[in-house]
Amino acid sequence: MIQNLLQSSPGLLNFVIFFLLALLFLFILLAFVCYAILAERKVMGFMQLRYGPNQLGGRLGLLQTMADVLKLLLKEDIIPAVADKPLFIIAPVVAFAPSFMVLATIPFTDKFQFANIGIGLLYYMAISGITILGIVTGGWASNNKYALLGGVRGAAQMISYEIPLVMSVLGIILITGSLNLNDIVLQQKHGWFILLQPVAFIIFFIASIAELNRTPFDLTEAENELVAGYHIEYTGFRWAFFMLAEYVYLFAMSALIVVLFLGGWLAPFAFLSFIPGAVWFSLKLCFVVFLYMWLKSTMPRLKADHLMEFAWKVMLPIALLNIFITALVKTIFFS
Repeated sequence: MIQNLLQSSPGLLNFVIFFLLALLFLFILLAFVCYAILAERKVMGFMQLRYGPNQLGGRLGLLQTMADVLKLLLKEDIIPAVADKPLFIIAPVVAFAPSFMVLATIPFTDKFQFANIGIGLLYYMAISGITILGIVTGGWASNNKYALLGGVRGAAQMISYEIPLVMSVLGIILITGSLNLNDIVLQQKHGWFILLQPVAFIIFFIASIAELNRTPFDLTEAENELVAGYHIEYTGFRWAFFMLAEYVYLFAMSALIVVLFLGGWLAPFAFLSFIPGAVWFSLKLCFVVFLYMWLKSTMPRLKADHLMEFAWKVMLPIALLNIFITALVKTIFFS
């Protein structure tokens, strides 16, 4: 009966196929994130001269993260009696869903992309900003002063660093004349934008660390001040949603850096073009992710006032100056 129904309705068949592909992609991404967490623990262990996971799943601890995920799924779901229950429940979903939505426009290769839209870069920036609503909502709904303070810190940090993050890519938009991520990649055939816009890359990379709430900008989760911050009252799979969003964003932001500054799927030299684009993209992605892990393993946490001061007094003026110089050079030499 199901087969006859699908054959009689092509639209329903397409929907089922799309739904199954989405589930497959979600499963692959979740498995990828699990082993990325394991890789980060191994990198941090190596850099801090200690052991990472080395028991469950052999000496490499290959099954440790899977066991941790299973433990989170089986933990009791606790909702504080004084919490705003509807908001408390929906906050992790609001924080989690955009992390997958932004992946839709990332061109992993010239043939593998979920949606090629003309304003892909603007779409990424707009959708990624929704996550902070989940963080603030979770802190507010918990009815806990430490959670609320963590959520407010997250909002202030996002507002402060979103501005230089967006302004840093305006130089690339001036050069390419496009917001389409595919066009930005293709215009790097003769030189990556990290060479043409090194200041923009540094600003973007630093601001992206703050956007990801990672060390040294992890003040929303400062356990020595806020006892875990905005998600202190969350347990089990709801807490896992917040953490999963953070790690998915880690790879989404790394992929965006690869697209904007490192030539996407393009080979660094023409004679290496015989290597598939997916290989080049994966290598560049792993390199950027490793940089994030490296910084988390070695950098101390900033104070809140230093974090805000650095954004408004240092990064914003430099981003503005970079836009001015880029526009001036383009007008003089390329007009």
